[in-house]
Amino acid sequence: MPPPPTPPKVESKIQMMKRQNISSGAKWENIVGYSRAVRVGNIIEVAGTTASEGDKIIAAGNAYEQTKYIIQKIERALSEAGATLNDVVRTRMFVTDISKWEEIGKAHGEFFKEIKPAATMVEVNALIHPDLVVEMEVTAIAPSNSPKGGE
Repeated sequence: MPPPPTPPKVESKIQMMKRQNISSGAKWENIVGYSRAVRVGNIIEVAGTTASEGDKIIAAGNAYEQTKYIIQKIERALSEAGATLNDVVRTRMFVTDISKWEEIGKAHGEFFKEIKPAATMVEVNALIHPDLVVEMEVTAIAPSNSPKGGE
């Protein structure tokens, strides 16, 4: 009697989902090897985001303005991935001066007051440039498994 047939190889759903890398066009993405955001299925992870454009620092040293700018920058990345701020389930804020938590929190609340994602704010020794005082990451869960454009 021949041996029973080998069952078909089962891949996890995550392996079968397409990956979409979202680029900001920053020169550092290729040098360091990262993406502004990555979408797999309906999960979107946005990398650490600062208030900078190229070599220009936005609102140097101003925690409130930098936080607002960062969230707007994250919103653009989410849009490219087919999501909105309403889809954000987690924010992580890295700040160089925790005594500025109210300014940072106020800006965060202007965008997330009704959404209320899980949020973490921690003080770090330094960011990549001394005029940067806030860096933020987010996780979002988009409403469908199809990236923007139906890819």
